[in-house]
Amino acid sequence: MKDLSLHILDIAQNSISAKATFIEILLVEDTLNDLFSITIRDNGCGMSKETLEKVVDPYYTSRTTRKVGLGIPLLKQNAERCEGHFSITSKENKGTELMATFRYNNIDRPALGDIAGVIVILATSNPKIDFVYTHRYNSKEYCFDTREVTKALEGTPINDLKVTRFLKEMVKENLDEIQIEE
Repeated sequence: MKDLSLHILDIAQNSISAKATFIEILLVEDTLNDLFSITIRDNGCGMSKETLEKVVDPYYTSRTTRKVGLGIPLLKQNAERCEGHFSITSKENKGTELMATFRYNNIDRPALGDIAGVIVILATSNPKIDFVYTHRYNSKEYCFDTREVTKALEGTPINDLKVTRFLKEMVKENLDEIQIEE
């Protein structure tokens, strides 16, 4: 995958396919400790032990439309290539948690990409799913919670075109703001 936001989109799509109603995405950029981490948790159907053992195999997929599943194996490969780690845990009928860490300044770490666009696409394309996106940059933090957004919209659908445009700008501006060094 070209950038980390596309990895996040792919993993979140897995959560959606697993019938999750709540998906939490946490990004941590800790430049002081040379760490970049991605954590994605969901309350979907989870995986059996057997499936969990196979999920990092690129020749395994639960999809019937193709014979390979590259999203998780590629994320694992990228993390390990960047002096990081990868872990995934899952419990049937409880959900799944995936974590990938990278050395922040590793030359091979993919760029983050259009994370604001990805988060807004996920939220507006799946209005019945609650998304919480938290982004920490050193000591600063921004949180986007669709439950709060939906409440503030007072009945206007989150996937209304004007709302979608506003949300993307809002997320982007807030991310830019937390990444300004003091």
